[in-house]
Amino acid sequence: MTFERSWQRWRDEREAELRSPEGFLAITGLHWLGRRPVRFPGIPGVWSTGPEGAVVELGEGEWLELGGAKLAGRHVFGHVDPVGVIATFDGGTVEVADRFGTPVLRPRQPDGPFLRDYTGTPTYAPDPSWQVRASFTAYETNRPISVGSVVEGRSSVIDAVGEVAFEVSGRPQRLIAFDGGDGELWLLFTDETSGVTTYAACRQLAVDPPVDGTVVLDFNRAANMPCAYTIHATCPLPPATNHIDVLVEAGEQTPPRPPAD
Repeated sequence: MTFERSWQRWRDEREAELRSPEGFLAITGLHWLGRRPVRFPGIPGVWSTGPEGAVVELGEGEWLELGGAKLAGRHVFGHVDPVGVIATFDGGTVEVADRFGTPVLRPRQPDGPFLRDYTGTPTYAPDPSWQVRASFTAYETNRPISVGSVVEGRSSVIDAVGEVAFEVSGRPQRLIAFDGGDGELWLLFTDETSGVTTYAACRQLAVDPPVDGTVVLDFNRAANMPCAYTIHATCPLPPATNHIDVLVEAGEQTPPRPPAD
């Protein structure tokens, strides 16, 4: 498969993911659970958290479906992890997950404003010169690194697995790499296009597993984080050192984001 066809297939798959009625563009709210029971707009039940974790009290005629089982009355979701669980109800779904040590609800609806008004993501034209070879140096043990987030006052700790070193336009660069799963690396970075033609907070790049200490950084596939598309995201921010001090004119650009209803 040619470089251009491979890149176009990635773009098609990426757009299909963005337009999915189950994707993050379908999220219509971000609700933080507390000890006081609260009913949230458009979601069945009254929700709270406490020693048992996330709990819902479903009233008469209300229901949720989880893993093929229909829930009624009181249900304890427990101490959910960041991946969380998805429950279905009449008209949509709700994600119950942990964010920064607090349970959150994120309802999704196929006619949500961010998904409904999405018109596509602009990109730079694919260019093979932005496939950059880099050396990867693994840490002896993973290093927990505290990073900020797009949620004011909240931070996350992510395991860094090593660093990639490379050159762009003759200038040396070094980025901290995180665990992308299945041996892959995950990079969060900014560059001199950030806040100009690309999303200001950061972009991300998935990198194939290193081979003999070498990786290829294909910046043509530099992708936006969910926070570029919706106010209901909780994305981490890159370490301050993960800045490329040249214009990386490759990959996804800033998408249009109309205001939510």
